Amino acid sequence: MSPAGATGAVGATPLELDRDKLFAARLQAARARPYLATALFALHPVASRRVPTMAVDPHWRCYVAPAFVARTSVEDLAAVWVHEVSHLLRDHHGRSDRFARANGLTGRAERLRMNIAADCEINDDAFGDGLVTPEGAVTPESLTLPTGELMEEYLRLFRLGPHTDALAWLDCGSGADGLDRPWDLGPDGAHGLSPQERDAVRFRVARGINGRPGTAPQGWQRWAEQALHPPQPWRELLGAAVRSAAAGSGAGEDYSYGRPARRSAALPGAVLPSLRRRPPRVAVIIDTSGSVSDAELGSALLEVTAISRAVGGRRDVVSVLSCDAAARVVHPLCRAEGVPLVGGGGTDLRAGFARALRMQPRPDVVVVLTDGQTPWPSSRPPCRTVVGLFPRRRPGSWDEDDPDYRPDTPPDWARVVTIE
Repeated sequence: MSPAGATGAVGATPLELDRDKLFAARLQAARARPYLATALFALHPVASRRVPTMAVDPHWRCYVAPAFVARTSVEDLAAVWVHEVSHLLRDHHGRSDRFARANGLTGRAERLRMNIAADCEINDDAFGDGLVTPEGAVTPESLTLPTGELMEEYLRLFRLGPHTDALAWLDCGSGADGLDRPWDLGPDGAHGLSPQERDAVRFRVARGINGRPGTAPQGWQRWAEQALHPPQPWRELLGAAVRSAAAGSGAGEDYSYGRPARRSAALPGAVLPSLRRRPPRVAVIIDTSGSVSDAELGSALLEVTAISRAVGGRRDVVSVLSCDAAARVVHPLCRAEGVPLVGGGGTDLRAGFARALRMQPRPDVVVVLTDGQTPWPSSRPPCRTVVGLFPRRRPGSWDEDDPDYRPDTPPDWARVVTIE
């Protein structure tokens, strides 16, 4: 993976691509990582003297510099095969584009940073067990970064600078960072895979990894689980969780004489009430402690609106209360923008649960929007509970005054949805 000598000596006869050596390396890669064999053999190699080493595009072509193949051992080439196909399986090009749009990142320097971050995600557990570490491989340790993180997290942890100057040559192609290259054949070029074919390859690889648990590194197992069960949009999950809780046994059920029960016909002179569904009552507890940012509070108000839609748009059955270490006044929902969020101190959502359960009539569902830095009730409340959790990813970000502090996780009796 080192750039040295990538184009051969000036004035020398251009090298032809040694396909036998390249394919022998691919076979060795498939033997070392059998769960990646489908993906490795789906890649179509294209000789290119414009590529520093090897690079991929989103259409599953692998561009290969003949001089790089000539000077690199079969063992190193096998590792590079695995590295390049990993970019495509993990959708680094799509993820890079989404990250760039979300964070307003432009320019080749930022794309280089994405390539480095993607390499760190792959290389932290890619080698060993039959694969050598190729020359020039970028690892998290080489940048003093933690292992086991995703590309997006690495992008938040480092910037380009003197410690990355030696990586300016790095170019795994548009398949790694989403930026088109001059050598790309494009979507209409020969030997590219269709979107359906790419998805089929990913599915077969993921199924192979899940079918033999324990044979693949943890990073690949995590990828396979997400590939077979992709995460749903969290707002849809939150709405579904609220609807499921509201539809549970005993939620929103009451007897009514508005329509007599059909059993009344068997008892002349008696009118029996029927069991009727009524709109479920929802109490929303919003964590307003100091550890919750203004942006997250704004997001919480948006979720209140989504919750009201989840129960059929009935704002009159949704109540909102803010809570840090103490529960505040309960507000009926008229407009989400009109709900005052008061707090800013420590966090103890047990006070919020106690206040919500004292409401009359008592709610059928309690929804808690929090960052999780709180004690939880010791016993299951007498109603369904849904927790919308603002994530805290970085170690030590729980409490700046006590970095060893770790809050209790939400209890098992709550349905937890992570708010991204």
